[in-house]
Amino acid sequence: MSRRKKFRTKSKLLNWVLDWVDAILFAVVVVTLINVFWFQSFKIPSSSMESTLYTGDHLFVSKLTYGARMPMTPLTIPFTHNVIGNKESYSTSVQWKYRRLPGLRNVRRGDCVVFGFPNGDTVLTKAPVEDYHTVVRFLGREAAQKAYGPVLVRPMDKKDHYVKRCVALPGDSLEVRDGLVWINGEQQTVWPGVQMTYRVVTTGREFNPKVVDELGLNVSELRYSSSLPGYPDLPLTAEMLEKVKGMKNVVSVEPVLQTESLDYREIFPFSPYYDWSRDSFGPLWIPRKGATVEITPLTLPLYERIIRDYEQGSVQEALSTGSYTFKQDYYFMMGDNRHNSLDSRYWGFVPEDHIVGRPALIWLSTDAGRKFPQSIRWRRFFKFL
Repeated sequence: MSRRKKFRTKSKLLNWVLDWVDAILFAVVVVTLINVFWFQSFKIPSSSMESTLYTGDHLFVSKLTYGARMPMTPLTIPFTHNVIGNKESYSTSVQWKYRRLPGLRNVRRGDCVVFGFPNGDTVLTKAPVEDYHTVVRFLGREAAQKAYGPVLVRPMDKKDHYVKRCVALPGDSLEVRDGLVWINGEQQTVWPGVQMTYRVVTTGREFNPKVVDELGLNVSELRYSSSLPGYPDLPLTAEMLEKVKGMKNVVSVEPVLQTESLDYREIFPFSPYYDWSRDSFGPLWIPRKGATVEITPLTLPLYERIIRDYEQGSVQEALSTGSYTFKQDYYFMMGDNRHNSLDSRYWGFVPEDHIVGRPALIWLSTDAGRKFPQSIRWRRFFKFL
């Protein structure tokens, strides 16, 4: 082969490689911009939002609705959030201040919202799924770090993403009575997907698998007790409840409520001053930007974390002056699966700067508990929320 032909062959190969590199770089830039400013893909990892959002639902989360939050930790491997393999996928050598673009509207009461998990600022490397602050309350800091450490501190925009329903807005007064949410003295709408837990006694038989499918029950949450006989804690929506009550093999159905505190360390604000529980909670005032509250030894547990961690204020100064003025808005989030959801009742307020976006579309849904193709939930494809 002549030198001229070899040169042409190498030139064609080089051009082909450069075209592909150019196309890949363009795709990376475009997808990154879409993720930052418009939409981001998100997968539901747990059953805390059933029967509104199911484990295995793949969502497109709209960042346009509340306004896109600008990157604060820009040095990140493309298409990752905070982890790749078993290592962090970002560098904190460059950190930018919190900024948010204008959105189409503010968060509304009843919205499903994706946000950064407030307690996700510190992670136990040997138990990354566990809530570090909860483990510390029960074991103590040194014991927790010795058993499950070392700890990893994440920046605010690299906390794990959660999705819950916003039940209270800044300035609202919230109370949970017998499992039902009351806002400013009025009972809140019970959304169609909200489910509570019931003690269902049967004639001695389990539900037929076909009935389970028709009701839309989550198989992983079904626990039959032959000694009852029946289901000691069956999650049901209001619609499911009426159907179960009408079944021939059902003897009785009673709500399972936790109205007394089992251990104050489990429920926010983690103080013996507050005898709150999962189904009997509050009243609690939700902080609003610019509002001033009285700070005393009694009220401090409610707002201490806000002052110290979210707004980098001085707790001692707030106690000495007897008041504190909030710098941003806060929200109270609860899962629709009210008795199987780690939400604001267990870790407190969600700051405005933690808000990521609103679930807009389910584009894929799979059930890990079933084999293919039965695992595909076809009826949930391209479902708008």
